[in-house]
Amino acid sequence: MPANITKILEELDRLLCCDRFEDYGPNGLQVPGPSPISALASGVSAHAELFELAAAERVQLLVVHHGLFWGNGLQAIDPQLKRRLKLLFDADIGLAAYHLPLDAHPELGNNALIARALGAQQFGRFARHHGEPIGILARFPGDGVPATELFQRVQQATTHDTLVFDAGPERVRLLGIVSGAGSDFLPEAAAAGADAFLTGEPAERAMALARESRLHFIAAGHYATETFGVRQLGEHLAQRFGVRHVFIDVPNPV
Repeated sequence: MPANITKILEELDRLLCCDRFEDYGPNGLQVPGPSPISALASGVSAHAELFELAAAERVQLLVVHHGLFWGNGLQAIDPQLKRRLKLLFDADIGLAAYHLPLDAHPELGNNALIARALGAQQFGRFARHHGEPIGILARFPGDGVPATELFQRVQQATTHDTLVFDAGPERVRLLGIVSGAGSDFLPEAAAAGADAFLTGEPAERAMALARESRLHFIAAGHYATETFGVRQLGEHLAQRFGVRHVFIDVPNPV
């Protein structure tokens, strides 16, 4: 049976606790669409190609990690945004975005899901953004895993080439994870005792920070590290409301 869009949004707000986060853009519904919902899609970043693919899937709701709007609010609609909005309007698709709340979630979040995919068994929190922790400290059992094996596990889990600054110990017991553009949390991971730090895209300063902190730095792609949460969120909604869900992959090497 189709689901009411209001109920879906209420479930997302309840699950992700968006009000706790001071984010870079608005979380929740960004573009209104129809109700009821019989099919929804999930994807990482809101852009024209994703919208065209969602329209081909005949969904009524698209849930993304990176939405259309950032900063202090919309100042003007340029030709690019006009085209994107027109694609959504013409296909009658609603758009909802969840950024930091989806990184941080202990079960459906990017960082927690990556930790589980790598075989970690215990989890702690770090990487506070305006007071809310968004990162995961992932502890491996026993004496940890060989660093070279961890690098391979990351590449397999993300299906993405990795950039590694191999500056840490031979075995990794504690791994700090902040998906996306999380390089600046490397010192906090080091202060927490991490042997390695995993993020999406590297900052130029990351190499020196890793070497001086004597930990491994692993960059596995901004996009690739942020497919985990939104895909799982879509699956949760499909099971919760009995609607069809499709994850739309638009691979990005960054």
